Amino acid sequence: MVEPIFEIEIEIKNADGLHMRPAMQFVDVASKFDSEIKVSNADTVVDAKSIMQMTMLAATFGTKLTVRAEGEDAEKAAAAIRELVEVKLFDEPAGG
Repeated sequence: MVEPIFEIEIEIKNADGLHMRPAMQFVDVASKFDSEIKVSNADTVVDAKSIMQMTMLAATFGTKLTVRAEGEDAEKAAAAIRELVEVKLFDEPAGG
């Protein structure tokens, strides 16, 4: 059976970008799912479940990231990540 794959683009909208605290929240959400989740920022592709790799993205306010989830719960994983990043804004002030 082929594993479902969901790919979405998200934009970092909180003022301070993907610094350590929101990166940890991102990892915490991604780690709740069985799917393999990769995040990319232009040429850099990282494991969404690794805090060390997530901080390598250096994603500031306005950065667009591609999230690719592959596995049984890929759609739910992508939706949860989108909510954290674009709706809840990591519980931080919006930028702009």
